[in-house]
Amino acid sequence: MIEKNIDHYPINNMSYNKENQITSTYLSSLSLGQSQVYGNMAVIPVFAPSTNGLAYITLTEGLNEEVLTITEVDDKGYVPNLKVINSGDKPVLLLDGEDLAGAKQNRTLNTSILIRAHSETIIPVSCTERDRWSYYDTHNFYDPDLVMSKDIRAKKMAYVSDSLKNDCGYRSDQRRIWDDIAYQAERAKVHSRTGAMRDIYKGKSREIDEYLKEFSYHDGQRGLMVLLNGKVVGMDVFSRPEAYVILHYKLLKSYCMDAILDISTKDSDVPTVETRSFLDKIHQCNEKKFKSIGHGWDHRFESDQVVGSALIFQNVPIHMAFFEVNLHPRGGEASRGRL
Repeated sequence: MIEKNIDHYPINNMSYNKENQITSTYLSSLSLGQSQVYGNMAVIPVFAPSTNGLAYITLTEGLNEEVLTITEVDDKGYVPNLKVINSGDKPVLLLDGEDLAGAKQNRTLNTSILIRAHSETIIPVSCTERDRWSYYDTHNFYDPDLVMSKDIRAKKMAYVSDSLKNDCGYRSDQRRIWDDIAYQAERAKVHSRTGAMRDIYKGKSREIDEYLKEFSYHDGQRGLMVLLNGKVVGMDVFSRPEAYVILHYKLLKSYCMDAILDISTKDSDVPTVETRSFLDKIHQCNEKKFKSIGHGWDHRFESDQVVGSALIFQNVPIHMAFFEVNLHPRGGEASRGRL
C-alpha cells in the first residue's frame, strides 16, 4: 500500500448553482484526507465537521442487537418488497445497495432508508439471486456483509431515479439487474447455481482480501472517494463516523470488486484535478427530491456524467452517494417469483 498526499484540502472553493442549499453546503464542508493506493485502486478518506443530526444505528447493529427483523411481505412473497420491523428505540439506516440474504431469495436495497423506531415498514428492493424462489435456510433475512458493486449499484440508482421521475416509486429494472449480475459473474469466471451476487464475492474473496488489507480506516472518517485506474468512480459519505466505521470494509468490498474486474493499469495516480473535477460535476447535476420511505427526503442527482442520491433528514444529509455514469444495460430474461 502506498500513501499519497493530494493536499488535505477543504472543498469550499467551488461555484454551485443549486436550488437546494443543504446538499451543496454539506459538500462544501467536506475535506479529503491522504489517499491510500494499491494496484489500480486509490481510496481517499472523506471528513466533515461534526453535526447534531439524529442518532441512528446500521443494519448490522440492528440485526446483532435483535431489534431489527426483515422478512418477506407475506407467505407468498413479492420480489420488489420486503417487510422491516424495528422494535428498537433508534432509527436504523439501511444502505442503498446493501445485500440481504435468506428467505425466498437474496435482495438488495433500492435506496437508502432511515427506518423509524418502533415501526413496521415495507421497503423497495431488487433481487440479487435470480434462480431461487423458496425457503431453504431461514425465513428471516440476515446480513451477508456485502454491498452491491459500484458498477451495478450506479446502474440501479439510475433505474430507480427514472422510476421516481415516472411516478412509479422506488422500483429498479429487475431484469437488467439480473443480467448485470450475470455479466459480472461471467467476467469474474464464477458460477452460481442460483445466480446469486453473493457467490461472485465468495469466488473472488481471496483477491478482495488482498485489496482490503491495504485500506485502513481513519479516526473520524465519514466516507470515502474511490479512484480506479486513475479516475474517480464514486464516493459515499455519512453523517455519523460511528456509522461509517461499521460500513467501511463492507463498502470497500463493493469498490474492490470493480477494481479486480477492471485492471487496466498497475498503479492508480491520484491527480487533485480529477477529484476536484468529480466534485464539480456533482454540483452541476440536476437535483430533485422525493419523500423517503422512512424518515426524511430522498434527493436524486443526474447528469450525463454523474448519478447520485442523498437521504436528508432534519436538514442533515444522512447518507450521500455519487457515481460516474457508465450505463451499459444488458437485455433482460424471464424472472422467478412475483414481480
